[in-house]
Amino acid sequence: MKSIREKDSKQRLVVFEEMGSGDYKIAGIEVYGKDIQIVKVVNIDSALPPIVDEPEEYISEDFEGDLVLNFLRHPDLSEYLVGLCNKKGVPVIASGRHLPGAICPFTCCGLGRKDGLGAYGRQFGLPEYKVEIEDGRIASLAVKRAASCGATFQVVREITGLKIEEAPTVISRQVQYLCLSDPSDFDPVSGKSALHYAGEVHKSALRRAIERAVKKNHGPR
Repeated sequence: MKSIREKDSKQRLVVFEEMGSGDYKIAGIEVYGKDIQIVKVVNIDSALPPIVDEPEEYISEDFEGDLVLNFLRHPDLSEYLVGLCNKKGVPVIASGRHLPGAICPFTCCGLGRKDGLGAYGRQFGLPEYKVEIEDGRIASLAVKRAASCGATFQVVREITGLKIEEAPTVISRQVQYLCLSDPSDFDPVSGKSALHYAGEVHKSALRRAIERAVKKNHGPR
């Protein structure tokens, strides 16, 4: 049986960022998210030294929430925040980072389905589409799970009406136009950039949706 909080309350989201580094994602969550409330945004807008010896001067322990999104760029602040979240028992997502104790997908649109991430985890992460096909073209495209920036939704108009053979390539290109990641910022481990990765996961999502729709259309009558 679900508790009153699980049934009646929105998931409380806390966001930490530097110089507005999470603003694009915050806007996407506010527009497209359901049953999620961003209860606090901590934006560190001052210049930071190469080494932060006292991170508690920038990050207070007084935040409360069900999930934390870490868009901090400074490694000392990120590590300190993750430690606080672990101490509080609050899951923290730090996309594009390599931080023990945090959930670290390659990008925000690379987050797989994981238990304990509530409404955010169900709605945001690796994109998922449902496609309807007519005469070999995309008749309709419904978003089942999306990138938190909102690009998954924003490309729907560009894809509807396209031939199913060309749609995956087009969606990859359109998502990359919308992505704010630096195309020259390649991850040294994977050799990939976040921008190209975003395009590829959307292409793969659309291909899977098309395959399911084709199979459905050609199934037993």
